Amino acid sequence: MWRSREPDRDRRGSAGGLATAEALRRAGYGGAITFVGEEPQLPYDRPPLSKQVMTGEWEPDRLALRGKEEIDALGLQLRLGVPAIGLDLSGGSVALADGAEVPYDALVIATGVRPRHLPGSQVVPGVHTLRTLDDAVSLKARLGRGRRLVIVGAGFVGAEVAAVASGLGVQVTLLEAGPLPLAQAIGEQAGHVLAEMHRSHGVELRTHAVVAEIVSAGGAVTGVRLADETVLPADEVLVAIGSVPNTEWLDGSGLTLGDGLVCDEFSAAAPGVYGVGDVARWHNPLFGTAMRIEHRTNAAEQGLAVAHNLLHPQARRPFAPVPYFWSDQYGMKIQAYGHLRDHDEALVLDGDVRQRRLLIAYRTGDRVTGVLAAGMSPKILRAWRALIAVRTPWATAIAGTTAA
Repeated sequence: MWRSREPDRDRRGSAGGLATAEALRRAGYGGAITFVGEEPQLPYDRPPLSKQVMTGEWEPDRLALRGKEEIDALGLQLRLGVPAIGLDLSGGSVALADGAEVPYDALVIATGVRPRHLPGSQVVPGVHTLRTLDDAVSLKARLGRGRRLVIVGAGFVGAEVAAVASGLGVQVTLLEAGPLPLAQAIGEQAGHVLAEMHRSHGVELRTHAVVAEIVSAGGAVTGVRLADETVLPADEVLVAIGSVPNTEWLDGSGLTLGDGLVCDEFSAAAPGVYGVGDVARWHNPLFGTAMRIEHRTNAAEQGLAVAHNLLHPQARRPFAPVPYFWSDQYGMKIQAYGHLRDHDEALVLDGDVRQRRLLIAYRTGDRVTGVLAAGMSPKILRAWRALIAVRTPWATAIAGTTAA
């Protein structure tokens, strides 16, 4: 029986890595599985960090993906708190920071991503990023009524923290370099709705805002200077300007790197080597394009698919999901299916920000390739997901909606 060791250097405690290990065990694999992680904690869930943890609704111990007994039952060889630092592809081993060499017969890379930083901001007290449990606990402890928080970046993390912080009585300024929040990811129509939501809840949203530097005095952050010389006062600053795949440890390994670990339609980066989760850039045959998706659901689904391909190399299956993501902002749950980026058209089918209703369909070429909804029934979302999954022509999908 072959031995699989699964290096996982994902800073959040890998959902994808754990999903792979669990799927292997459920399928009857009884060999060795080594689980390597940079964080000392057992795998935990990341999405609540910018929501329930920040509000105080959840205590940190509620984030665990599995209890200790469940982890023990998997029979994993845990190497937590020790990152992987190198890969010998020809020799089949992974080098760890403590000097150990871990051999493998099959390798799953689920090393995730890390936050981008503004130059020099890492050393300024009061400047935060949000990726780990420690990050969330630290930021939460410093927020309170009347505090001034400047958030650089109006993506999902920045927008969710803005929503939570404003509800806590914090004075929030949200900076977006583009014309609208999340416009690149979900389109202008949805961006307008999100912008109105922020402003209606007292958040100062500044678009076309380019940050020149973080201002500090007396060993603490005092504000953010913009390119137009405007200085925004701040007690705390959250930098939420995206992420960088954790692939440096793979430099020189022979694997192909480019905005992540480059994988084929089977999530394979090389024979016997697979990528899972945020770090993996794989070819999704359903949409005919390469994707790297930083969402919890995709990591878990990809882990299941990779486990199958590891155990059945002669009957591998392409990983061709309809991606799903969600975001909670101001009590409104925003959900989306499909590939929304690089769309040719976004059509608003239903929209009323006052009633917290939104339904947008996305077209790429002649196909419906995505849908975004808020305040809609699960039945409507499932219907659109089915249309995307079977490559429904745009005209057919829209005609069906009109007829309904």
